[in-house]
Amino acid sequence: MSEAVPAPRSGGSTAEVHPVEMAWTDYVAAARQLDGVRRSAATAAGEQARSVAAAREELTAVRERLAAQQSRLRERGVPAISLAPTPPEVGEAARSMTAGPAAVLTCLRTASGWVDAADDTLAARGLPRLARWPVRPRNLLVYGPLALVVPLVQLMLFLIAGTGPVSVTALVVGLPMPAVAVMVGWLAVGRLFRPRPEDRVDRTPRFGALVCLVPAVLTTAGILLAMLAG
Repeated sequence: MSEAVPAPRSGGSTAEVHPVEMAWTDYVAAARQLDGVRRSAATAAGEQARSVAAAREELTAVRERLAAQQSRLRERGVPAISLAPTPPEVGEAARSMTAGPAAVLTCLRTASGWVDAADDTLAARGLPRLARWPVRPRNLLVYGPLALVVPLVQLMLFLIAGTGPVSVTALVVGLPMPAVAVMVGWLAVGRLFRPRPEDRVDRTPRFGALVCLVPAVLTTAGILLAMLAG
């Protein structure tokens, strides 16, 4: 008969364990550990393969967009030497991508964001700097002057003509003018502050209507009170 190896029991005593059973237990534990390592390696390899594929797609897209930007910059007179990276820039970029495909993908996505910003700058029309202002202060630069045109004309006519028919005509004609100012401002905001032709601009029509209506109402009310008092 084979010899049995004593094994400790929970209560401090010993129990006999067959060597074959011990070997089988060790084998099962090693097999489970090996399977876990294999699964982890397969998962890591799959993630790396996906990162490599995504990095290749991102690299292709960035290259195409950079080529288009390079052509546009050359058309605007930028020297070709200014469009090529310097050796220190190349070295810095290479050091940032030594951590593997995931790091490369992160760098490429960052570069894609820079390309987006450059596209916005190159394609900007009208007032590109003001296009990045907060929406309402930016649009107020358009709606505000338009809102003051008709009230100023009405005040000038009232001061010149007094309470005669000219002032009354100016008041009647000025009633629909806030709506016209809103429409003109709506069109002007879309034309002046659109970074790219395909982008949509927030024209804030309600805010524009309020800006154009308040001066007109106040001016009309003031002129009417002045005419009644006269």
